[in-house]
Amino acid sequence: MRRIVGIVLAVLLIGGVAAAVVAGRDRDGDGSSGTAATTVRGVIGSEKAEFFADPDTVKALAARGITVKAETSGSWAMDQLSLEGKDFAFPSSNAPADELRRRSAVEGGPLRPFYSPLVVVAHRNAAEVLAANGLARLKTDGTSSFATRGTLLMGPYLKAAEADRTWQQLEGASGHAELSGTLFITSTDPVSSNSGALYLAAASYVADGGRVAADRAAVDRTAVLMRKLVQVQGAQQTSSDAPFRDFISGVGNPLVLVYESQVASLLTHSKRQEIGDLVVLYPDTTVSSDHTLVPLTAAGRQLGELLSTDPQLRELAVRHGFRPQGAAAEFTAATAAHTDYIDQQLTGVRQAPVPTAEVLRTMAERARS
Repeated sequence: MRRIVGIVLAVLLIGGVAAAVVAGRDRDGDGSSGTAATTVRGVIGSEKAEFFADPDTVKALAARGITVKAETSGSWAMDQLSLEGKDFAFPSSNAPADELRRRSAVEGGPLRPFYSPLVVVAHRNAAEVLAANGLARLKTDGTSSFATRGTLLMGPYLKAAEADRTWQQLEGASGHAELSGTLFITSTDPVSSNSGALYLAAASYVADGGRVAADRAAVDRTAVLMRKLVQVQGAQQTSSDAPFRDFISGVGNPLVLVYESQVASLLTHSKRQEIGDLVVLYPDTTVSSDHTLVPLTAAGRQLGELLSTDPQLRELAVRHGFRPQGAAAEFTAATAAHTDYIDQQLTGVRQAPVPTAEVLRTMAERARS
C-alpha cells in the first residue's frame, strides 16, 4: 500500500511540474497569464521607438495577442536592409514605403495609422532675431511677454540661405554670443533619413516657385541651393532623435528640424521647466510625414490594422504626439493644454507635394555630393 501511495504521489508531482512549465510558457511578456503572443518583427523609424517601447503599448498589444520586436533605421536606409524574417517595415513617409512595397508579397497596400508635420524648434533668442529680420512671425498666447510658437517664412529664409547670410548680419543678434556663424537649420541626412529628405522636398518646392520636382531638370534648377542647405551643416545624423535631444539639452545649433510629434510628446511627458526657452516654428510651407507601415507578412498587416483602428492604440499614439489619420478630435483633446506650443489646426500652413521616391533620392544625392 505504501509503495502504491508513493507511486501516485510521484505521478502527481511530475504532473504538477509539467503544468507549471506550460503555464510559464503561456505567460505574456509582462508576467501576466494568458495565451502566448505572436511575435511580430519589423524595422521602424527611430521617432516611433518610444511608442513601441512604452509599457502601456506593449501591454495593449499583448492583450491582442501580439509582441512587437523592432529595430530602428533611417527611413530611406530601410530598402538597403535585409528584411528576411521581418513582418513589417515602418518608415516615416510614403516615398520610402513605395520602395519597400515592391518587396512585399502581401495583398493590399500600406497602412498609414498616423502622421506628423515637420516643424523647426528654436531657442527664444534665435526666434526673436528671425522675427526682427522678417524671417519668422511669432505668436504669444496672451499670458506671457514672450512667444512660444510662430511661423517660419520659408521664402525669406531660403533667400537668406542662398545669400549665405550669417547671424552677425541679422539685426539684434550681436547681443547673443550663441548666435554666430552661418544661418542654417539642422536637419538629418536626406539620403538615409525621412525628415531630411522631406526638408528638401518642401524647400525645393518653394525655391522653384511652387512647383513639385518631377524630373532631373527640376532637380537641377534648385540643386545649388539644396546643396547649401545640406553642406553647411557638416556631418549629419541619420535620425531626428539625436539632434532634438541635443537641442533640449542646450547644445548644438539654435534651429533644428524635427517632427511635431517629438515636441508634443515632450510637452505631454515633461515638466514645463524642463522645456526651457523652446519656441516651435511651423514652416509656412511644409510636408507632413505620413508614418506608413508596409506589411511583409499577414502578421505585419494585422499589426498595421490594429494601429489604425484600435481605440486604445490610437490613444497611445496620440500620447506620443502623433496625429491619427482621420481623427483630428483625438489629437485636439490630447494637446488642449499645450496650444501655446502646438498649432492644432495648422493655421496658415501649406502642404507641399512630395516628389516621387526616385526624384527625391536624386535630389538628396545631389545635395550631398
